Amino acid sequence: MINLKPLVNDKPLWDAFKEELDKRLVETHRAMEQADDSHTLYRLQGQANALRKLKQLREYVNDGT
Repeated sequence: MINLKPLVNDKPLWDAFKEELDKRLVETHRAMEQADDSHTLYRLQGQANALRKLKQLREYVNDGT
């Protein structure tokens, strides 16, 4: 198993990672608003879900021990 604790417990690094995730989530939501077909919208919904799950990675890693 990959040890992700150094990433999630390094506050400056984790905060920078979350900021990047937030930027990408905003871009994804913007793209969802402009989607013109259901296939694209479903793909973007999945992308948004994956980004939100990554934002919960710290809790998952630290609670998993």
